[in-house]
Amino acid sequence: MSTQRTTGRRKQAVAAAAVVAALLSTAACGGGNDDKDGGSKSGAAGFNAANNKVAQASLAKKGGTLKFASAQDADSWDTTRGYYGFMWNFSRYYSRQLVTNNAEAGADGAKVTPDLASSTAKISDDGKTYTYTLRDGITWEDGKPITSKDVKYGIERVWAQDVLSGGPIYLQQVLDPKKTYKGPYKDKSADKLGLKAVETPDDKTIVFKLPEANSDFEEMLALTSASPVRQDKDTKSKYGLKPFSSGPYKFQSYTPNKNLTLVRNTEWKQSSDPVRKAYPDKITINFFTNANDLDQRLINGDYDLDLAQTGLSPQGRTTALKQHKENLDNPVSGYIRYAVFPQSVKPFDNEHCRKAVIYGADHESLQTARGGPVAGGDIGTNMLPPSVPGSEGQKYDPYESATTNKNGNVAKAKEELKACGKPNGFKTTIAVRNNKPVEVATAESLQASLKKIGVTVDIDQFDGAQTTGIIGSPSNVKKKGYGIIIMGWGPDFPSVQGYGLPLWSGDYILESGNNNFALIKEKAIDGLFKSYTKELDDAKKADIAKQINHKVMEGGYYLPFVFEKFINWRSSRLANVYTTDGYSGQYDFVNLGLKK
Repeated sequence: MSTQRTTGRRKQAVAAAAVVAALLSTAACGGGNDDKDGGSKSGAAGFNAANNKVAQASLAKKGGTLKFASAQDADSWDTTRGYYGFMWNFSRYYSRQLVTNNAEAGADGAKVTPDLASSTAKISDDGKTYTYTLRDGITWEDGKPITSKDVKYGIERVWAQDVLSGGPIYLQQVLDPKKTYKGPYKDKSADKLGLKAVETPDDKTIVFKLPEANSDFEEMLALTSASPVRQDKDTKSKYGLKPFSSGPYKFQSYTPNKNLTLVRNTEWKQSSDPVRKAYPDKITINFFTNANDLDQRLINGDYDLDLAQTGLSPQGRTTALKQHKENLDNPVSGYIRYAVFPQSVKPFDNEHCRKAVIYGADHESLQTARGGPVAGGDIGTNMLPPSVPGSEGQKYDPYESATTNKNGNVAKAKEELKACGKPNGFKTTIAVRNNKPVEVATAESLQASLKKIGVTVDIDQFDGAQTTGIIGSPSNVKKKGYGIIIMGWGPDFPSVQGYGLPLWSGDYILESGNNNFALIKEKAIDGLFKSYTKELDDAKKADIAKQINHKVMEGGYYLPFVFEKFINWRSSRLANVYTTDGYSGQYDFVNLGLKK
């Protein structure tokens, strides 16, 4: 699950991180009424009151306008194309799936529950056949019933990668591994429903026939990319400008990078939807170009929460911790922040050059740039997040990034440079998204530490909303010479398949919307993923996940920065607010309300 961040200066980030650490330590000693639910004068719930638990649940009212602010627009609001974590979270307002994540706090939010379907799947044929029946009363925004054919057509759009690139492709890989179907826009059948692996015997029944069993298949159907789309409303590449609603809200207006407004879908019925409470009358997003302005407007009370859910920037964080701690939560996110080395850009086709950068990096400085231990997270030592079964956390530290080498190991880095035929170092370019100070600060930290080993780095900032075509295009990455890409990733669903397949599988290298930036195509890794999909025993699945993580780290494809934490803002107006593992520690948007 992809994320986003913005621009700034390293000094500012470092100074702010120090202030954050000091503030939090004094707050821990100082007491006061910070941690008491509802105990603050501002009416906020209290520090960490919504972290894996529900704050102000009984105070939610029907009505009002819920106001989001963001330093970045979605990659796309099209249910097939969106891949940002906040987009998946927000899209539940206007799209539904057969099954979806529980609207629950903490770990329970990552469990799957029926949505358009009346129950979870009836599974038969040794795990290869999944049958669903649609519930009564489900309708589109014009009042027409949602049918099994609409669900099938929405899923078929995943195959149209030439027109709709950017979103996850799990369904395509699992239902049609040989890629025999060409997608609905090239479909020769009259009804454009020619995908053989999905059957719709009647309008209420949908049957999935997998060529091979996959123990995570129902998790894939809970993703936004499995939303129904009605054929007569499919505007193809323009669909993200005004998706047709199957949920409680519909698009009223949208100006990319400026604002978006949702209003009630009057055809939606609460009786047909066990998941959504639909408290507000209206939901708005305003997009800002400057993250510090955004944070100040949140603190001023002009907006309720940050859409991106990646934490306050250094300046806002310092102010909020000092003056408004009762409005903050400090969750562990499911994300790892990291640098990745595309093998198409020399000299990163050589694993020793990659390892030279890993050893040359000052891991403590990178952690500080990200916000320090509290606002940034623990030093990242490997690529499997704590929320994924098989994770060993900091216990698995193959480059000793959190111990012996936490400030870098120049001697070891120079050994690796010699082994890759670049004893005097080399030049390369870091690609980094331009829309939050912390991400650029990380690039500047890496740039400074690599100087010590003779690696000269230019930093190229690009528009975070254009990720799909800039760093998501392997040909563009090669052309621009992006030897290092700074990114973050969280689980699409809580398994090594739901986290690692798009990053590490050779089958997931795409011409556009690619996330396997390192261009990893290792038989051993692909073989382990295949073993994983057939395995039903949880302990064995966790062991395979561990093996995959070890192979990835041994290849030196990644330099992990942190197992991320962040400081998130919620306004004093919010009710029924909680963080959820279903969206990697974000607040669950779908049932937020305003207080009575």
